[in-house]
Amino acid sequence: MAADVESSDLSTICQAPKRSNMNNNNSARSSRVGSATSTGTTTDLDLETVPAEQRFGWRRCQPQWLQRFCTAKWALFWLCWGGALQGLIVNGFVNVNISTIERRFGLRSRQTGLVASGYDLASFVCLVPVTYYGGRKGASKPCFIAIGLLLMGLGSLIFALPHFLVGSYRATIAEANNCDVDAGQLTNQTMASCHDELELELDGDADVGESLTWTVWLFFAAQLLHGAGASPLFTLGVTYLDENVSTKMSSVYLGIYYTMAIIGPAVGYVLGGQLLLIYTDFVTVDAADLSLTSDSKVWIGAWWIGFVFAALVCVLIAIPIFGYPKSLPGAEKLQLAKVSEAHGTSTAKATEDIQTKSQPRRRLGELPHAVLTLFKNPTFFFLNLAGATEGLVIAGFAAFLPKQIENQFSISPVISALLMGLITVPAGGGGTFLGGYLVKKLNLACGGIIKMCLLATVVATFFTSCFLVSCPNAAFAGVTTSYVPTLQANPLPISLEAPCNANCGCSRSNYDPICGADGVMYYSPCFAGCSEEQQLDTQKIYRNCSCIENRFEQLPEATNVMCESKCQNLSYFVGLCFVLMLFTFLATMPALSATLRCVQDEQRSFALGLQWIKVRLMGTIPAPLIFGALIDESCMLWHESCDEQAGGACLVYDNYYISRYMWLLALIGKLCSVVFFLGAWWFYKPPSEPSNAKKDVET
Repeated sequence: MAADVESSDLSTICQAPKRSNMNNNNSARSSRVGSATSTGTTTDLDLETVPAEQRFGWRRCQPQWLQRFCTAKWALFWLCWGGALQGLIVNGFVNVNISTIERRFGLRSRQTGLVASGYDLASFVCLVPVTYYGGRKGASKPCFIAIGLLLMGLGSLIFALPHFLVGSYRATIAEANNCDVDAGQLTNQTMASCHDELELELDGDADVGESLTWTVWLFFAAQLLHGAGASPLFTLGVTYLDENVSTKMSSVYLGIYYTMAIIGPAVGYVLGGQLLLIYTDFVTVDAADLSLTSDSKVWIGAWWIGFVFAALVCVLIAIPIFGYPKSLPGAEKLQLAKVSEAHGTSTAKATEDIQTKSQPRRRLGELPHAVLTLFKNPTFFFLNLAGATEGLVIAGFAAFLPKQIENQFSISPVISALLMGLITVPAGGGGTFLGGYLVKKLNLACGGIIKMCLLATVVATFFTSCFLVSCPNAAFAGVTTSYVPTLQANPLPISLEAPCNANCGCSRSNYDPICGADGVMYYSPCFAGCSEEQQLDTQKIYRNCSCIENRFEQLPEATNVMCESKCQNLSYFVGLCFVLMLFTFLATMPALSATLRCVQDEQRSFALGLQWIKVRLMGTIPAPLIFGALIDESCMLWHESCDEQAGGACLVYDNYYISRYMWLLALIGKLCSVVFFLGAWWFYKPPSEPSNAKKDVET
C-alpha cells in the first residue's frame, strides 16, 4: 500500500522520502537492522531508508540533511550538553554562590540548606511518573528530556529574580563607619542605628534595615523547577542511550555522559567564581565609589548573571533534543543481541521477558507489583542503599564544601570556587570516565562490577581524613582573641565591646570588617576605634585606631581587606581531597552499570527511577539540611539585624568544629557505602544460561 507524500504546504526540504509499498519498507528495515556496525552503534546505517517514526525532525519537518544527526553518537552529544547544564546550574552556580547569597539576603545555612534540598524534593516527587510513563513502550524519552530542560531554564530565571526585586546592595549605607565619640553617649547603639536606617528607608532608599529572608521561598521554588526538569536526564536519558547501543559500548557511552555531568559543576565553579569578581549592581553602582574590592568581606559579586545565561542555553539545547525519535535506527537488532544478567534470571524467565517486549507496557494498576518485584531483588536493594549514602556525602559536600574551604583557609569565595573547579574537573570527571572505561576494558560482568565499586569505596573511606587537615581560627578581635593580650590569671571575657571602643557608639548591624596592621581582623572601623578614614584607589585605609597597635608609623593602621592566612595546610587538603573525590566518582559509573544489569531489560527505566527516589529520600534531600545545621552549630559570631526574627548570616566559624563535623559525616557515609556494596556483591546470584535463553528466542 503506497504512502502518500505529506501535505504540499510543507517545503520540499521538510518532506520525508516516499516509500513505495509495505514489502519495500520491510526489506528496507531488514537492510537497516542488518547493517548495525560491529562497534555496537548505529552510525553506518542507510538513513535514507529509515521509516518516518525513526527519523530526526519535528513532526512533519524531517529534512534529509538532518538525518546524519539521527545516531547514538549525536544523541550522546546533545544529552551531554543537557547533563552538563544540570551540573552547571544546580551543582555549580547554586553551590558556589551559597555564601554570597547568605550575605546578600541575610540567610542562615539552615535556610540555604532548605534551598538546596528543593532540587531533590522535586526530583523525588517527579521520578515515579516520569520514569513509569516515560519508560512505557511508545513513549518518547527525548520529548520528556526536552521538556525538562525548558523547566530548568524557567527555574534559572526565577533563581535570578530576587536580584531584580530588591534594591541596590550597600548603595544607601552610610559612607562612614568610624569611631564617633559623640555617639558614645547613646545607651543602645544598635537600636539607634536601626532607627537611622528606618529614616533612610522612609526617605525612599531601598532595603536598608529591611528583612530579605522572604527571598528564600523564591530560591526554593526555583530549585523545585530545577529538580522537576532534571528528573528525566539521568533516568530516561540513561536508558535511551543504553537501548540504542550494545552492552559493551553502553558503559563507555554512559561514562562519557556522566563525565560531562561532572564537568558541568566544575565549569560552574570556575565561571561562577569569575562572575563574583563583578560587583552585583555593576549596572547602577560603581564599586569604586564605595571603596569596595573583591577582597573585602562585604563584597557581593554578580551571582545572578550565570543563571540568566544558563536559562537561555537550556532553551537552545532543548530544540534539537525534541527532534530525536523514540528509538534510533538499528536499536531492535542491538536489543536482541544483548544478554540478560539480571539477578537470579532463569532461562524460562529470560525467554518470557524477551517475548513480551513487543507487548504493550504495564498499566497503572500494575505499578505496585512492579515495585515489589524490584524490591525483592537484593542486589538492586543494596545498590540503592549504597547510592543513597554516596548521594548524602556528595550532595552535602557539593553544597557546603566551597564555603568550608573559604572559611577554613581564609580565602575569598572566588579562590574557593576556582579550587573546587580545579579539583572537580580531573578528579570527578576523570574518575567517572575511568570507571566506565575500566568496565569495558576489563569486560566485567555484574558481579565483578560490584567488586570494583566496593574496592574504590574502601580506598575513598581512608581519604576522608582530608577533613582533619584544618587551620587554627584566624585572629578576630572580640571573637577569637581579645583586643589587648593579657597575662592575668583571670582574663576578661572576649567581647566585641572593649575599653578602646567604649566611647565610639558602634553598632553590630554595620558589619564592615577591616584588617589591622597587627594581623587581626576587626568587626568594623568603629570597633577598631578608627577615627580617620582615607580612600586610596579602590581601597580604604584607616588611621588613629585606638584598638590597633601599629609598630610602623609609615603604614596604615588598617585596610578594608581580608587578612592573609598564615596557615600553609591548603595544599595538603587539596591533594587529599583530590584522591577522595577521584575514588568516590570512580565507583559511580560501575554502580550505574551494575544497577542496569541486575534487573530485567523492561524494568531499567523504572528501576532507575526507584533508585533515584531512594537516593533523594535517604541521601540528597536530608544532606544539605544535615550539613547546614551542623555548620550553623560551629558558628561563633552571628550578624545582628534590626529584625530580630529574621536572624542573620554567620560571620565567623570555628575551624575546629566545622572540619570535624565534615569528617564525621564523610566517614559515616563511606562506611555505610562499604557495607551496602558488600551486601550487593554477597547476595548477587548470576543468571542461569542467559546466552541459551537469548539463542532460543532468536531461533
